[in-house]
Amino acid sequence: MGDEATRAGGRLPEGRVGRLSLAVARGPDAGKLVTLAAGARASVGTALDNDLVLGDRTVSRYHLELEPTAAGISLRDLGSTNGTFAGSIRLREAVLPRGAQLRVGDSVLVVDAADADTPEVAADPDEALPGMVYASAAMREVARRVRQIAGHAAAVLVQGETGTGKELVARAVHELSPRRAGPFVTVDAASLPPTLLEAELFGHDRGAFTGADRARAGAFERADGGTVFLDEIGELPLPAQGALLGVLERKRFRRVGGDREISVDVRVVSATNRDLRAEVNRGAFRADLYYRVAGARLVVPPLRDRPEDVAVIARRFALELTGEGALGEDVVAALGAARWPGNVRELRSAVERAVAFGAHDLAALLDDPAPRAPRGAAPAADGEIERYRDAKARAVTVFEERYVRELLAAAGDNASEAARRAQMDRPYLLALLRRHGLR
Repeated sequence: MGDEATRAGGRLPEGRVGRLSLAVARGPDAGKLVTLAAGARASVGTALDNDLVLGDRTVSRYHLELEPTAAGISLRDLGSTNGTFAGSIRLREAVLPRGAQLRVGDSVLVVDAADADTPEVAADPDEALPGMVYASAAMREVARRVRQIAGHAAAVLVQGETGTGKELVARAVHELSPRRAGPFVTVDAASLPPTLLEAELFGHDRGAFTGADRARAGAFERADGGTVFLDEIGELPLPAQGALLGVLERKRFRRVGGDREISVDVRVVSATNRDLRAEVNRGAFRADLYYRVAGARLVVPPLRDRPEDVAVIARRFALELTGEGALGEDVVAALGAARWPGNVRELRSAVERAVAFGAHDLAALLDDPAPRAPRGAAPAADGEIERYRDAKARAVTVFEERYVRELLAAAGDNASEAARRAQMDRPYLLALLRRHGLR
C-alpha cells in the first residue's frame, strides 16, 4: 500500500454523523474553528471560497473535502500537491473517526462531528423547490441554500453526479430569483464540438463560416435579462474557457465573424459532474474562470445517499405518467433497495417500465446487468429467514463485483475510461475496485 491508505483507523462514530467541525491545532491559522450546518460538506484550502480557508502556503488552493455520512466522516483529497496525512499515512480517500487529526502542509486539523439522529420528515410544501419533490434532510439543505442564493446576483455552480437533477436545481435558482420573468437558456457544453461552442454561446454573423447563411443570436444574447445555464461546464476546452471568461468579466462580446460589441445583462448558472477544484489543481480548468462561475456552490447529493427521496420521486413520476401516483408496495420496496448509479434519471426509467409492463419481474424493472438474489427472503442455514439488510448487502455485493469487473474489462483496464463510460466519479469507482480486489 506504500504511503497511501483508503481507511483511517479508530472507532467509527455510532449513529449518523451530521454536523462537522474543523479546528486548526497547529500552523499559521492555529485556533481557527469552523462549524458547518448539519449534513453539509466542508472544503479546505487556501482559495477564498473554501469552508475552511487557510493561510498556509504549503496547502493547495482546494486541498481536501470532508462529508458526514452514515459510516463516519468521509475524506477525499482533491489532488493536493503536498498531500493529506493521518500520522505517517497519506490519505486519498478515507473514513475518519471523530477527533481525527490531519496534517495538511504545515498545518494540523482536528476533525469532529455531532450525531444527527433527528427523524426525516417530508418537505414543507411552502419550502419546496419549483419542479422538485424530496423528503430527505440532505435535499432540504439544498433547498435552503437555493433560496439563500437565488436572490443574489452571484454566479452559481451546481455540482453532482450525472442524473441527480442539477438542471432542475439551476431552474429553481432562476425561478426564485428577480430574473424569473426573463429567459432561461441552456447550453450543453458536453454535446457540442469545440468548433461550434463559441457560435452557440455568442452567436455568429452571416458568412462567419461555411453554412452560416444568416446571422444567429447566441445563448448570451438570447438570455439578456435572464439566466444562461451552462450544463457540464467541466467539459469546456481551454480555448473556450478563455473566451467565456472574457465575456463574464466585460459583460460584452462579439458574435463569431462580427465586429460589433454586444452588451448583455445575464446571470450564469453552471453545472458539472466533475470536481472543478481538483481540475484547477491539475491545470485542466482555469482558476480565474472557476472563481467567476463559482460565486456560490450547490452540491446535489446522489440518490443512494438520500433513500428517503426514492418513494416520493417515484410516485411523482407515476403521477406524471398516468395521472395517479399509486405504485405497488412490492415496486416501492424494490426501488428503495436499489443503488441507483444513474440517480433520478435511472429511477424515472424504472418507473416508466413499471407503468408500461407492470412489476412481475423486479429484476427487469431495475435493469440490473448482474444476477440478483432470489425474490423473497433467502433462508438461513438453520431454516430461518435471512435478515433483510443481510440479503440486500449480499445482492449489492454480487452486482457491484460483476459490474465493475465487466466495466473495467470493456475499458481496457483503464480506470479513467471506465469511470467515463459508467458516468461515475473516478474516486468512487476506484473505491469499488479496491473493495472487490480489482486494484
